[in-house]
Amino acid sequence: MKTNLPDDHLINHPWLIGGFAIAVVIMLLLDLGVFNKKSHSISNKEALSWTIVWIALSMVFSGVVYWVLDKPYGITDNFSKYQAAYWIEKALSVDNLFVFILVFKFFKIPKEFQHKVLFWGILGALFFRAIFIFAGVELIKLTYITLPFLGIDPETGEARQLNVILFVFGIFLIIAGIKSWASDNHDDENSDLSKNIGVRIVHKFFKVTKDFHGDSFFIVQNGVKMVTPLFVALAVIEITDLVFAVDSIPAIFAIAPDDPFILYTSNIFAILGLRSMYFLLANSMDMFSKLHYGLAIILVFIGTKMIIMPYYHFDSSVSLTIIGSVLGLSVIWSLISNKKNKEA
Repeated sequence: MKTNLPDDHLINHPWLIGGFAIAVVIMLLLDLGVFNKKSHSISNKEALSWTIVWIALSMVFSGVVYWVLDKPYGITDNFSKYQAAYWIEKALSVDNLFVFILVFKFFKIPKEFQHKVLFWGILGALFFRAIFIFAGVELIKLTYITLPFLGIDPETGEARQLNVILFVFGIFLIIAGIKSWASDNHDDENSDLSKNIGVRIVHKFFKVTKDFHGDSFFIVQNGVKMVTPLFVALAVIEITDLVFAVDSIPAIFAIAPDDPFILYTSNIFAILGLRSMYFLLANSMDMFSKLHYGLAIILVFIGTKMIIMPYYHFDSSVSLTIIGSVLGLSVIWSLISNKKNKEA
């Protein structure tokens, strides 16, 4: 599946990449160095404001993508791909929020320190997502194969090609979707995170204090450098994000498997808004009790799309419409169900 743009379309606009990087760095510096310089409990009003800011920034950037990469060619391909990849990642990241709640409850992280843990956790996600996406795109380019039984594409007259990686990802996402449909309990308060691989790694290399020391990750006691429970929680969140990336990264590859710029920028804008979404939704997760059904449908749809790709390709605008409709309906279902439960 090739892009409709010339291969050098980003080389001709290096400022687009630079502008994205500068915007993200400035926002992160403002977030940590100005608005959250001192540890404090995030109010719903503050969380809502930052959620709106991050979504607005991502939409503005999608407009820039359209204006620079699509409008000169009379298309909307990149805009639609960006939007679809953004909302897929945003939707699948909701599961991360349930895990954040569980981690903070298990380690008894005070509310005023939670923002700092999430901030550094998100920074780690920026690094690892870059590795996954750029390496994944290059791997996909190397795994197209021609099989006789796939036949000839009537539109191009060329032999159809199967991408082994995308096919495997498709099967994986369908299985993940089925599991998501069957799962109805994201917030298992009885889960024992002391056996989490992140906890084991930290305890293997560091000595851990029993108590918090303000918002510090590291302290020195009696000449020995130690980590606090805050750092342990950070390690668990980082490992958890890597696990969830196994679902979300393959999902967005179905949208633009040959365009790491669209995939990475949309992915990063989506996860940068996770911290504010966490504080906004932490006390109202029951309002999204049916969302996992919508995510299950989306995963199965994307997986199926990957598998049938050699025979049929969904236009990115169609994918965006389906994803948006499923998410909207699942949220409405959640709200109606929650209202009925309160009235009962």
